[in-house]
Amino acid sequence: MRAKYVLAEVMVGLWRNVTMTIAMILTMAVSLTLLGVSLLAVWKVDDMKEYFHHNVEVSIFLKKDATQDQRDGLRDLLKKDDLVASASYESKEVAYQRFKQQFKDVPELINSTPPDAIPDSYRIKLKDSEKTDQLIAGYRDKPGVDTIVDQRKLLDKLFKFIVGGQKLALGFAALVGLAALLLVGNTIQVAAYSKRREVSIMRLVGASNWFIQAPFVLEAAFAGVIGAVLAWLMLVVGKIFVLDSATKSIASLISPFQWGDIWMMLPLLAAVAGVVNAIVGWITLRFYIKV
Repeated sequence: MRAKYVLAEVMVGLWRNVTMTIAMILTMAVSLTLLGVSLLAVWKVDDMKEYFHHNVEVSIFLKKDATQDQRDGLRDLLKKDDLVASASYESKEVAYQRFKQQFKDVPELINSTPPDAIPDSYRIKLKDSEKTDQLIAGYRDKPGVDTIVDQRKLLDKLFKFIVGGQKLALGFAALVGLAALLLVGNTIQVAAYSKRREVSIMRLVGASNWFIQAPFVLEAAFAGVIGAVLAWLMLVVGKIFVLDSATKSIASLISPFQWGDIWMMLPLLAAVAGVVNAIVGWITLRFYIKV
């Protein structure tokens, strides 16, 4: 009977202040969406770092006028080098075909890149990815070598860009989340004030503080869970229409976001929103309103 009364009061409270409730839910949904995007980005960066740490390559690009003897000399040196796990020669024709395959979804880039723009090269995998500087120093001045590209430095720039986006999204999520929590506290205050006579009567008949406060706290928690569900739906829509298409063109660098990660967000966001809103509701009742 008590549980039924508390749940009924929660529904009545949400409907009584419907405009404030909607504003609270929508604001919470926006902040949780940003939080979810940030967490997905963190997981993706961790996966990428682990993958590229074991697959990092160094590319030695040859001069256009490099002779066959210079190519063969580099090949023999690389075979004997203790730092090298494997080394493969890639002609400019093969490199251009691979380039067209990787960026087939960006025809403008392909059309603006001439076939001879990518020189012949040796693609090298190291036994220890931390020793790329040592390898580069050993081959920089070899005959026929034009430039040496360390993938780690290119990837570090990409990771820094993604981490910067994470921090921006988290900062904005914290700001919007603060606004949502202020709305939660304000909604609870209004709800408690509108029921002040009922609360007084309940106190007179000996109702416990928990029994009086429970509907308000559950009202805040329920609104948070609804906001979390809306945020999760935004993540689903974002994956289908934004994330999948965005990662498709750079699939060689970023693997698609997995549905398992998206599904994991639903209970995670719901738990965060429900618990935080309940705590804010309880604090509001405990310290600001004598209920």
